[in-house]
Amino acid sequence: MQPATPAKRRVLVVDDDPDLLATIRQGLQLLGGYDVEVASDGIAGLEAFFATPVDCMVVDLSMPGLNGYQLIRALRGDATTAQAPIVVLSALAQEQVETIGLLSGADAYLYKPVDLQTLIYTVERSLTLTAEQRLERDQALAEGFFPPSP
Repeated sequence: MQPATPAKRRVLVVDDDPDLLATIRQGLQLLGGYDVEVASDGIAGLEAFFATPVDCMVVDLSMPGLNGYQLIRALRGDATTAQAPIVVLSALAQEQVETIGLLSGADAYLYKPVDLQTLIYTVERSLTLTAEQRLERDQALAEGFFPPSP
């Protein structure tokens, strides 16, 4: 009898750019060994998150309908999903926008274009955060101290 193969981690990528979705999906699958689901907007992302359990979400901020901020807040506001690892991947590179993304509940904020190894590293770090670490981060953010993203 062969030993059980550990289940692959599942990542949901939510972005309205189909070319970027394809690139990120392929990179996370080939380089990171993840099972990857994709959604093209915030509403589809929220539905996909609840339809198929995922271990981490990578989300863009600027999307039609439900934007990334709203998606993150919806997940953080539900007790069953409040601890879900969430990484923002956005072309919005202003410090104020990054701050708002982190205050919304993102575990990390990355800028487009992103190096795939950096994305994989950040997803892995987000997967290791505990509820206590998230609470400490949120308290530091509320006090105006912005710790580095994982």
